[in-house]
Amino acid sequence: MTNLLRPFLDRWRLCALLASAAMLATAHAFETFGNLAPCQLCLRQREVYWAAAAVAAVGMIVVRLPGGPRWRQISDWILALIFLVGVGWAVYHAGAEWKFWPGPQSCSGVGKVTAADLNAFLEGAKLRGPSCEDAAWRFLGLSMAGWNALVSLGLAVMSILSAIRERAKI
Repeated sequence: MTNLLRPFLDRWRLCALLASAAMLATAHAFETFGNLAPCQLCLRQREVYWAAAAVAAVGMIVVRLPGGPRWRQISDWILALIFLVGVGWAVYHAGAEWKFWPGPQSCSGVGKVTAADLNAFLEGAKLRGPSCEDAAWRFLGLSMAGWNALVSLGLAVMSILSAIRERAKI
């Protein structure tokens, strides 16, 4: 298994950057082509990928500077922490969708947003986004938040494995 993961772990910051970009692109595609407007918790989960992409990009540069190799392990641990925060947001969102706990008060939403709603918004009316408690899409029984929890957990595990591997090199 180590041989299978080695190419990814050797270039983990690049892989984390590409994975984050892919997750952001997927979310954008669901929004654009699937007409699924994001709720507040969806947007919060995207912030995690923006942060991970930024850390990964900066990490790729910093590790190549003089004295930079010592930052390899640190950047991997930071990525692990960021992805674990993503797991937390995604689990919270999925739990709200399954009614295990209430979603945030500010995210009660109104369901679908119509053209009339957008027109009213342009005229100054307040527009509420979709509810955080209603899954807009499910595949194999999991909502997008559920799938995001699994992906974020996988990325966190890979970050931890990369950090441990970097420690062994020291």
